[in-house]
Amino acid sequence: MRLVQIAQRAEDLGRATRWYAELLGARPVAVFDPPGMVFFEVGGTRLLLDRNAPAALLYLAVDDIEGTAARLRDAGATVRSEPHLIFTHADDTLGPAGAEEWHAFVEDSEGNLVGLVEQRR
Repeated sequence: MRLVQIAQRAEDLGRATRWYAELLGARPVAVFDPPGMVFFEVGGTRLLLDRNAPAALLYLAVDDIEGTAARLRDAGATVRSEPHLIFTHADDTLGPAGAEEWHAFVEDSEGNLVGLVEQRR
């Protein structure tokens, strides 16, 4: 089994599409409006922006958490929690043993929280 799709609330579909295109560095793969749905491809999983979806808390892997948070801040996003160390992986259960797990949280254009995750050796 694999995760196929995650839906995220987007009251203003155009605004949300621009925000996620900036975050992901990618254009949508499909737009259906009406009824009000935009799809992005994110590492083999579809991200659906939908006017009727509930809010979800997404965690996205990034290579440079400080740079990504700064880029989003410069683009007008609110950084709710600056990049910070969460823990160091003791074993390979949730990430490579010995890697530090860093998180930051930003608010998307619709008020949803998005987690940024970087694992550092």
